[in-house]
Amino acid sequence: MRRRGTRIYSLLGLLVLLALAYHSWLPAHGPSGGGPGGFKLPVPWLQPRMSFAGRAGTHFADAETGAPLYINGWNSYWLLSSQSPAMAAEMLRRGRGMGLTVCRTWAFIDGGAGALQISPGQFSEPVFQMLDYVIYEARRNHIRLILCLVNNLDNFGGKAQYVQWAQAAGANVTNSTDSFFFHPTIRGYYKEYVKAILTRRNSYSGIRYCDEPAIFAWELMNEPRCVSNSSGPHIQAWIEEMAAYVKSLDTKHLVTVGIEGFYGPGRSERLGVNPGDWAASLCSDFIQNSAVKDIDFASVHAYPDSWLPKASMDEKVKYLSNWVDSHLNDSEYILRKPVLFSEVGYLKNPEVNSTVDGETILKLVYDKIYDSARKLQAGGGALIWQLMVEGSHMYHDGFAMVARDRPSTYKLIKEQSCRLQRLYGKEGDSGWQCSLPP
Repeated sequence: MRRRGTRIYSLLGLLVLLALAYHSWLPAHGPSGGGPGGFKLPVPWLQPRMSFAGRAGTHFADAETGAPLYINGWNSYWLLSSQSPAMAAEMLRRGRGMGLTVCRTWAFIDGGAGALQISPGQFSEPVFQMLDYVIYEARRNHIRLILCLVNNLDNFGGKAQYVQWAQAAGANVTNSTDSFFFHPTIRGYYKEYVKAILTRRNSYSGIRYCDEPAIFAWELMNEPRCVSNSSGPHIQAWIEEMAAYVKSLDTKHLVTVGIEGFYGPGRSERLGVNPGDWAASLCSDFIQNSAVKDIDFASVHAYPDSWLPKASMDEKVKYLSNWVDSHLNDSEYILRKPVLFSEVGYLKNPEVNSTVDGETILKLVYDKIYDSARKLQAGGGALIWQLMVEGSHMYHDGFAMVARDRPSTYKLIKEQSCRLQRLYGKEGDSGWQCSLPP
C-alpha cells in the first residue's frame, strides 16, 4: 500500500513539474523562428483558467459569474498573416500591459501567398498552427479574441476569392462579388470554412476552437457591402443563414455581423446620421442586420477622417458624437443588445490630425462608452484601429501606431482601461491592475 501511495505522489509530482515547465519554458515572446514551433503539451487542463464572455440583456457579461463586462480593446488584424509568433505574442503582451481585454483579428487568409485556406476546404497546416498559437497566446495573456471569418475587401482573398474559386469549379457565377451572398456553391464554401475553423483542435492547447473561452466572438465578415444596391435582401438572408449555422456548431460563443453601422434607405428618419448619401447604398442596415435572432451584439465602425475628409475637426467631432449616440440609443431601446464600436480609427498623419486632434476623436468615444457602462447600458466597448509593434510596418495603413511611441495616447488608452476596471472589475482581474491614480 505504501509503495502504491509513493507511486501516486511521484506521478502527481511529475505532472506538477510538467505544468510548471509548460508555463515557464514557452516564453511570453513566443517561439523563435519564422513559424510556430517549440515545445507543445496540448493538454486542456494545463491552460490558464478563463470564463466565456456572454450577454445579459443589453450588456456583455461573464458567462460564469454574471458580472458585467465593458471592453477596452484594440485591432491588430495582422497577427495571423505576420507568420511571426514573436510579434503576435509581443502585441498581445503589450495589450495586456495597457489593460486591454479584447483584440479583434483576422482568422482568414484565402488563397494567394501564405494562405490559410489554399482552396475551398484545403488548408495549410503550418498557417493553421500559427492561428492556434495566436489563440493559445491570447489566453496566456488573458486576452479574448474577436475572430473575423472573411473579408468584404480583396485583401487576404475576401469574397472575390470565393467567387473566383466558384468560377474555376465551373459554377454559373457572374463576375460581381455580390454573388458571394447568394450563390449556393459559394455559400457552401463559406460554411465549409466556418466548420473547419470552429471544429479545429488547437495544436498548442488541445482545445477545440468552439470550446475555447479565449475567443470572445465570431464575426461573420469584415464590413459586408454590395456592389449593386439591389443585393440588400441577399445580404440580410446571408446574415440570417450564416449566423444560424455558426450557432448550430457552437452555442458557447457570441456572434456578430461585422457591419460598419450605416443606416439603409428604409430608415429615412436616420439617414442624416450617416456620413453621406453614399452610405445608404451599400446594402447594409444597422438595425435590420443587427436584429437577427442569432446575432448577439451589434457592431459599428467610426472613421470621421475617411468619411468626412473635407470637414473641420469641429465638424468631425459633432458628427461623431451624433453617430455614437444614435447607435447607443438604437441598441439600448430598439435592438436590446450590446453594441461594440469595433473599429475606431483616426489618421496618424500630422498633416491631417495633430496628436491632440486624434485623441479628441478617441476620447469622445471612450467617454460615451464609460457613461454607458456607468448606467449598465448597451455601449459595450470600443476597439481602437489599430495597434502595431516594431517590425510590423508592412501592415501600416495610415491609422496604425505603436502605442508606446505616443505617450499621451498610450496614457489615454490606459486611463480608459482603468476606469472601466474600477466600475465592475475586482481585485486580481486578468492579472492586470491599474497603476494610474484614481
